[in-house]
Amino acid sequence: MASSFEKFQKRRVISSYFSVVLCIFIVLTLLGALGLFVINTDKISGYVKENIPMTVYFKRDASDSITKAFGTRLANSGYVKDHKFVSKEDAVKNNPDLMEDSALMLDENPLMDSYDIHLNSEYVQADSIKKIEVELRSDLAVGDISYDNVLVDLANENIKKITFWILVISGVLAFIAMLLINSALRLSIFSHRFTIKTMQMVGATKSFIRRPFVWKGIKLGLYGALLSIGALIYLVYWLDGVFPMLEIWKDWIPTAIVLGGVLAFGIIIALISTFFATQRFLNLRTDDLY
Repeated sequence: MASSFEKFQKRRVISSYFSVVLCIFIVLTLLGALGLFVINTDKISGYVKENIPMTVYFKRDASDSITKAFGTRLANSGYVKDHKFVSKEDAVKNNPDLMEDSALMLDENPLMDSYDIHLNSEYVQADSIKKIEVELRSDLAVGDISYDNVLVDLANENIKKITFWILVISGVLAFIAMLLINSALRLSIFSHRFTIKTMQMVGATKSFIRRPFVWKGIKLGLYGALLSIGALIYLVYWLDGVFPMLEIWKDWIPTAIVLGGVLAFGIIIALISTFFATQRFLNLRTDDLY
């Protein structure tokens, strides 16, 4: 009978430990994923901004030498990420429907030579783009410049909003994580409340009684954090395959900081929660244990 009871207690303890590790793993994985998003916000926003095109159209009398010189000027500028020359012949090939309609009314190609430009992300701001536009328009061969200024404003505003709300959600999740992990550890220690009180009654000091429980809590926090780190490494590997342009895996230092933070947070929160949970049962009267 005693053997069956001991087996039941052992299974109960193992189950409570498993619940603690699972809780720590889930919460830390969510927090780590949000942390990875936050540290890569600049890369994500940069990718979005650098894909907003600006097109520079030349006047019809602009010669090949003028357009080539303009391309050299773009290449030497600090604000252009990349540029591509599109001749009016190539523009016709890219717009066959337009050419069919125009051919009925015009004898010549109505399109113009142009450059498709993508700016570096730090210059994709309303004031910076305006300065660049003024500078490019100073060239007498430039006929017109077009870009979606509404899209530029939306990109900057939405990125700021998303970053703000991600930080808010991260803070809320961190608070919930502390509550969940604390509750799980308290339930784990609850099954040992009689052992704690018995040791206290035979003269063991609080620090002596608390020590093995704190170490057990640290180990559980470590196990949960290591599982979470494994899941986050797989997530980073997957994201790097889907979005190689972000170079998440290549720029490993920010990722390592997040993973280190996950490990530290898991251990620290488990240590603090175990300490206070054990302290609670140490301060209970014997009658209150039942």
